[in-house]
Amino acid sequence: MIRSNARPELKKKRIDHKKTQFAKATYKENDYPHRLSLYDIPPTAEISLEDFETWAIDRLRILAELESCSFRNRSPQETAAHLEPLLKKYLPLSNNSAAAGGQVDQRLKDERKKDHYSHWILRLAFCRTEDLRRRFARVETMLFRMRFQQDDGREKKAFIDSLNLHWEVVAEDEKLELSEHLLTSTPGLRRIDDESFFKVDWTRVPELIEHRSVFVRKGKAYVPMREQTSMIMAEFTKKLEKALELSSRALPRMDEDDRLTPILDHLSKNFATPDAAFHDSESSLPGAPINAANIDNLSQHFPLCMKNLHATLRKNNHLKHFGRLQYTLFLKGIGLSLEDCLIFWRQAFKNKTDDEFNKEYRYNVRHVYGDVGGDANRRGTGYSPYSCQKILTEHPPGSGEAHGCPYRHFSIDNLTSMLQATGVHDREVLKGVKEDVDKKRFHIACNRVFEWAHKAEIKKVKDENIWGPAELDTIVHPNTYFKRSYLLKNLNSLPKQDVKMEDT
Repeated sequence: MIRSNARPELKKKRIDHKKTQFAKATYKENDYPHRLSLYDIPPTAEISLEDFETWAIDRLRILAELESCSFRNRSPQETAAHLEPLLKKYLPLSNNSAAAGGQVDQRLKDERKKDHYSHWILRLAFCRTEDLRRRFARVETMLFRMRFQQDDGREKKAFIDSLNLHWEVVAEDEKLELSEHLLTSTPGLRRIDDESFFKVDWTRVPELIEHRSVFVRKGKAYVPMREQTSMIMAEFTKKLEKALELSSRALPRMDEDDRLTPILDHLSKNFATPDAAFHDSESSLPGAPINAANIDNLSQHFPLCMKNLHATLRKNNHLKHFGRLQYTLFLKGIGLSLEDCLIFWRQAFKNKTDDEFNKEYRYNVRHVYGDVGGDANRRGTGYSPYSCQKILTEHPPGSGEAHGCPYRHFSIDNLTSMLQATGVHDREVLKGVKEDVDKKRFHIACNRVFEWAHKAEIKKVKDENIWGPAELDTIVHPNTYFKRSYLLKNLNSLPKQDVKMEDT
């Protein structure tokens, strides 16, 4: 027998990829040298549950508004102008030049920390389904693009250099050899000497390929320097989509934490329509005749959900429990006093005797206002009016019930008939509403109708600089709809200081 002198092959060390992927994170302080980020390093420091939720909600407001601008076909310039005050309020992100000496100070670090953490929190919330992942990647890319385009030139270059993307610069001799192809394939290029080119795999610039803006040969795309933005965007989207897939695999481990799961569930639901907390300023309408006798007249300013409840009440002299609750909270929110609300409901329920009304309905109205009851009513404030998100997602209406959102809960034929009955006859608007409903963009459909009904007044407050972009952001609360409609339709009869929308 011949014995081989060859050394036995060493056994490869087995690696448990699951253990590696879900290894315990070790704390590392992020110094955030750049304003922009590809968010490829997860945060590891501890933050409070309050910051966890608040930061995520603030970012969600921005993403939802970006998506809304996209659905409403606003140009990049219009979107940037519209988002500017909202970004300053909810998600500021300053350049290094904003700090003394151009150094990253504590304020900039805090802004960038919030931006970093809020992105990763929402990544956990929206990695659950393919639809949420796709939408999240799309709006995050929109936000990144807007910030990238607005960034300081020097800081933008420093950020790009830090990415190590390995772009191959096309040599001069190759550029001259392909000059004819490069000139014909690059829109707006007149002289080959006017532009430098990068050479990358064509799969890294799908946006440029789609628009036939680059020359492609042997699997390589020849990208002009001025198209850096498209290359960076493609890189950002590609990395984010891959990271979202990985995050979705980690979710079963996240479900073990009963503190975070309810918050993440709440955030993912709010991507349908961003939630809006109710503020007292929503009901602040100086001099408005809000009383029981004037509800019929005021109903012209109601959103469709409340118009439907009001019309059903007038028709049947009755509403079922959830309809009464939704409508009473709304009336409370527009500024109707408890006394007037009791008068309104008593007059509306014509078929009930005083004794029946007092026994079956009076206490519930008082409870909503916080006049009686404990727990939520201890401070005498009662319950808050429902936001669009709550109306869309909770207690769907059953047979004989009139609450809910008509854009979601009506058939398209019944919705169209109701819109026409309230004066909406524009075919383009009705067509747009149908498209929005088909794509489950219910709050966008409602905003579309609002903007059509108030187009002249909206133009006036924009042209005369009475309202800014923040005062015309997407409506996500029925009481905001009412207040904005009332103020717009009464522009000429109210003092200028009363027409201003208060900060909500």
